Amino acid sequence: MTMKRRSISCILLGMCLFLAFCGAGRQETTAEQGAAPRLVEIGPVSDGVLGLTLEAGAVDYGMQKPYSRELEGSPFRDESGNTWIKQGGKTIGALICNSTKVMTLDRVAGEKLDTRLSDLKETYVVTSSDDPDYSRGVSPSTVYRKSKPTDLARVAGGFDAPMEHRLYLRFPSPLKAGRNYTLSLKMHNLPDRKFTFDPRVMRSEAVHVSHIGFRPDDPSKVAFLSLWMGSGGPMDYRGVKKFFLLDQGTGETVYEGDIRLSKAASEKNEDAYNRNFNGTDVYSLDFSSVTRTGAYRIYVEGVGCSYAFNIAPDAWAKAFYVSARGLYHQRSGIKIGPPYTTFERPRNFNPEDGVKVYESKMPLMETGNGLKEGNDAFTSLLLDKTGRTLPNAWGGYCDAGDWDRRIQHLDVARLLMDLWSLFPSYFDRLKLNIPTDHQALPDLMQEALWSIDFFGRIMTEDGGVRGGIESAGHPKYGEASWQETHDVMSYAPDVWSSYSYAGAAARAAHVLGKQSPDLARRYRESALRAMTWAERELKERYNLSYPYHQVKDMRNLASAELFRTTGDRGWHDLFQATTVFGAGGTPLSIHKRHDQSEAAWVYQGTDRPGMNPSLKRNCVSAIIADADARIQSQTKTGYRWMKEPWRPAFAGTFTVPDSLSVIRAHIITGKKEYLSAVVLAAQTGAGANPLNLCYTTGVGHAYPRHVLHMDSRVTRQAPPPGLTVEGPLDVDHLGGPQNPLHMYAGNFCFPAAASWPVIENYWDVFWYPMMCEFTVHQTIAPNAFAWGYLAARK
Repeated sequence: MTMKRRSISCILLGMCLFLAFCGAGRQETTAEQGAAPRLVEIGPVSDGVLGLTLEAGAVDYGMQKPYSRELEGSPFRDESGNTWIKQGGKTIGALICNSTKVMTLDRVAGEKLDTRLSDLKETYVVTSSDDPDYSRGVSPSTVYRKSKPTDLARVAGGFDAPMEHRLYLRFPSPLKAGRNYTLSLKMHNLPDRKFTFDPRVMRSEAVHVSHIGFRPDDPSKVAFLSLWMGSGGPMDYRGVKKFFLLDQGTGETVYEGDIRLSKAASEKNEDAYNRNFNGTDVYSLDFSSVTRTGAYRIYVEGVGCSYAFNIAPDAWAKAFYVSARGLYHQRSGIKIGPPYTTFERPRNFNPEDGVKVYESKMPLMETGNGLKEGNDAFTSLLLDKTGRTLPNAWGGYCDAGDWDRRIQHLDVARLLMDLWSLFPSYFDRLKLNIPTDHQALPDLMQEALWSIDFFGRIMTEDGGVRGGIESAGHPKYGEASWQETHDVMSYAPDVWSSYSYAGAAARAAHVLGKQSPDLARRYRESALRAMTWAERELKERYNLSYPYHQVKDMRNLASAELFRTTGDRGWHDLFQATTVFGAGGTPLSIHKRHDQSEAAWVYQGTDRPGMNPSLKRNCVSAIIADADARIQSQTKTGYRWMKEPWRPAFAGTFTVPDSLSVIRAHIITGKKEYLSAVVLAAQTGAGANPLNLCYTTGVGHAYPRHVLHMDSRVTRQAPPPGLTVEGPLDVDHLGGPQNPLHMYAGNFCFPAAASWPVIENYWDVFWYPMMCEFTVHQTIAPNAFAWGYLAARK
């Protein structure tokens, strides 16, 4: 298993800082009187079971205000460096921007739903004028419920939350298609709701399909049927046999298929930890043979319909456009806004605005944000801070909800450059509506070079590459990126970062060689400078031994890239000396031993004199073996998501198709089975999941609204499009249900959070980083790469 996601030490560090930030315990507050709970949806979920969705409350977010006498109070600091203000013994906000402003606390407005009443059968009465069984009004025989927070408000002492309540009403006799009914919820003091019962039209939360849709030639087209009812447990769909593909406009049946069991809840083998993440049986609805373009919905007899979706040549292209532009929205050092986007953010972290970036003597690889687990980057950077500043340290990507820029972000550039190399004519035509620095290049390459240029800008005169730029702490409550008051520091150059940059710059030189020779020469020279520095440093400081296996892996990758770019035999010799693929049968990666996946990909795609044919075959075999193993693992998952079996199920497992080696196997072999697996792997994150949620903002019918994105929260804007969140998680790998982060939001759940299926463990609440955050290199770029490949492939 290779852990490319955040290290456990970093996760635990985040927990500690989060707890210090949030204070102790959940705040039990009563929402102010205002809007009543809202019945937002009625839909069938089974023959005789009606599903209701009620929402209650909304967050009125805190605001930045000038610090004035009216806001004066007793300040106190917490362990994370926030300075709070109390008035009359109550916390009202935090001092920010060097005590010139106050960020007030949130509040939850609106009435709460009385869940004691919601669980009573008598609360619901259905009557009908044309269904004799309901002429006198009928209450359900059973009521089930699951409730969860839809956001978290930072209030005095802790949190409060608006809520979503899903209710399942089992009636003694089924409602009849085409008949008219009235639902009364008078005990909730809500108005009656009239509806015509028509399962061929009404959406059911039990039917799941991709919001993106499909290309006509996608070899896999599937939907899923499943439902976990909270206090009612799993829904039994064993008697449901058929599904129908309906034309969205006419209702015509276009295709009829059999419903097949994809994964029984009793099967505990969805990964190597003997887990089942679904909590219910999952059924597959396969309509892969349909190639006719159009807008459709899936109908399951007696259950209801899915969201509408398209089968269209540009289905993946539209989604890729939004995902790729998520990177632009994370750019640091420039203003974000019109004419490129409606999301607005002032220029941040730019020296022209007086921002100072201090040099630290601490290298990234010696911290927990690099390779040394358990070493707090903030403490280490501050201890080794110098008085020297970097005058041109701007650019790169804000990492996530915070604003760090680290060498790992070069993974973004590698993926985007690969897309352009694979499909140059397609991406030459694609316009992403982003600012351009290199006028002659297509937009995709503009984005790819953005991160490379940042690290080149902060390279030392002798070629050492710094691991990035980091603030001295997590963002303070209420401060936006352009208001940062923490010290901002650069890491010292290190061999790992320098090898990483050398490889990425060499790849840029390779792909730019024919289209832009002068620019390619510049990147090649920069790559060689970084490689020369790293080779000298490795010899002088480490006597050519490797302090971490990642250093050897990155050295191996850089040598492969430089050989492909320059043809210099010396780089080939270095690659052969550091590769793990000298003998056949070596995996692409082994946890805590090596990960040479990227180097294998580069070498097998190199065509230079002096290549080692046996070594090239071994690289190809390793890629194919990894792809085959992932496909085999995929067949055991209910919703056909994909991951390495030993990788813990969090940080993007259910939101990002972890299919890079499978895509590469498809490129190498052209075999349909690999393409089919990639399409399947992309379904869960695109909306074919129990929450019917596309996990990338701005894509689909429903997507996260409360992503942990500090700048949007502070400015009361919706998060920008294109952010792919980390999503549902298996909390057992994070300390279990008593994990404090899980408990904060989980305390609002019913049934108890510990009983929820893992794949439903996503709460769109902002304050839960491991669910609601994202990173440019771990979620956004891999997601964009997969969608881009599916869009551009021949």
